[in-house]
Amino acid sequence: MNNQRREMVDGASAIARGALDAGCNYFAGYPITPASGILSHMLRELPKVGGIGFQGEDEISSLGHCIGAAMAGATVFTATSGPGLSLYSENLGLAIMMEVPIVIAISQRLGPSTGAATASAQGDIQFMRWGTTGGYPMIVLSPTNISESYHLTKRAFKLAKRFRTPVFLASDKDTVMTTESVPVDDMKHAPDWPEIPNGVIKKPLDPYRVDGPIHHYTGSSHNDDGHITKDPDIIATLNERLRMKIESNLDELSLVKSDLEAGADTLMVSYGVSARSMDAAVNKIRNAGNKVSSMTIYSLWPIPEKTIQDCLKGIKRVIVPEMNHGQYLREIERLVNRDIELIGVNRVDTILITPEEIIGAYHGR
Repeated sequence: MNNQRREMVDGASAIARGALDAGCNYFAGYPITPASGILSHMLRELPKVGGIGFQGEDEISSLGHCIGAAMAGATVFTATSGPGLSLYSENLGLAIMMEVPIVIAISQRLGPSTGAATASAQGDIQFMRWGTTGGYPMIVLSPTNISESYHLTKRAFKLAKRFRTPVFLASDKDTVMTTESVPVDDMKHAPDWPEIPNGVIKKPLDPYRVDGPIHHYTGSSHNDDGHITKDPDIIATLNERLRMKIESNLDELSLVKSDLEAGADTLMVSYGVSARSMDAAVNKIRNAGNKVSSMTIYSLWPIPEKTIQDCLKGIKRVIVPEMNHGQYLREIERLVNRDIELIGVNRVDTILITPEEIIGAYHGR
């Protein structure tokens, strides 16, 4: 008999607990399904530890408050869903330009606009990457379960501080609003993931000038003192830093779980809640005597290209289950040669992808 202690935890609480344990002392957000549970938890718990929980008048102001608080030295956090992310866009660009560390939890729901507010989806995957001007790299992490929601939230705070940039935690309605029985040890002890080094990333270029106080912050092109400039060389250096501080550190940012089986010619790739169905499908396929490999991607952006390409060796087809019209399949497509067959397993009808659907794709049904 397994006597391991367990506790009942929902995803919203796990994410909020991860933020608090990461040292978050400021939260600003606006109620929106299915992320409101995170807001409620932070408003209730932050004052207990001397922090500030703030409900803004809308999403635009909420992210603006977070930027201001971060510039005053706070460790900040916000949470929303797709429609709120639409409103975050301008301030998200401001945070990138000002190199502001912010963690943003996105609990995805179905559809454009209001859509199906109480249904899961994974339709904001590309939006988180390309949702603001300039096209600069974004860091996006995606948990598959309750304990990972906790640990990836803590990891997001470390990455935000190290790279001085917004970091997304890409979740979904079912993960955030579902309560599960979780082993206490799974919450206490982090998975066997690579550690994030302490300190602000210094290569290839330093952010601002770090040998003294900075008195100016601006969304315009600026020098290392924060003063606006039109000097082409300084502007080029700034924009190259914003790109390369992330793109030159892909090995540090990449986070995946590979489950490769010798002799398998099929690789399944998934993330978030859909990866749970993928894992169940893989177990059933193997129990039936067939071979299959799988990969769960936790660091959706920047894409862990090298790891994906390593896992593609000897593979003849790739199956990608995701609750959208194939947003991440397009990224896999860029990495495979023309001899590899790509198969998407997709749903956008409020119903989670089942293991049986993935098994059907494996058998060509």
